[in-house]
Amino acid sequence: MAQPQIKEMTADEFLIWNLSQAERYELVDGVPVPLRAMSGASNFHDQIAVNIIASLHRQLRGSGCRPTTADTAVRTSIKKVRRPDVTIECAAPEAMAYEAHNPVAVFEILSPTTRKADRHVKLAEYMRHPALKAIVLVDPDVVDVLVYTRDAAGEWQHERFDQAEQVIMIACTSAVLGLAEIYDGVPLPPAG
Repeated sequence: MAQPQIKEMTADEFLIWNLSQAERYELVDGVPVPLRAMSGASNFHDQIAVNIIASLHRQLRGSGCRPTTADTAVRTSIKKVRRPDVTIECAAPEAMAYEAHNPVAVFEILSPTTRKADRHVKLAEYMRHPALKAIVLVDPDVVDVLVYTRDAAGEWQHERFDQAEQVIMIACTSAVLGLAEIYDGVPLPPAG
């Protein structure tokens, strides 16, 4: 049986449409794409996400910022909505909101099926988002984290972290993440 054709939609239309769906989607060029089509998360992927959220929650409490899960959407254009693994949102929470209104940092944990899109397509979309100050790409297969930070002139700089003793300062927040903390419980060899 053929799937019904879904019409192209805007981000606003998509966010309303997704409320009535049984699963989560991203909006890519106006077309909903189920997150399950991008493969499920491995246990290590999930452990890294939990580690990041737990640390950020503890550090950001009372600051006006908080970590959110992939349930919170980030609008990257009129026809694109992404669901980063972790987002730092610095706006007051709203009971009926399903997207971040002031995301300052996003974290993508790479997977075999999303690695290329995360490092190129999504990275470019996030870099165009006016509120984002930091984009963090975490490799769950080896200790390797790429951190992109927007400087005062609006230009993006990047730095690679691949040693367990290194610490990442998250731009526009007081949060710091040690690589040992990010990879806690994930038995991986160092990069290189």
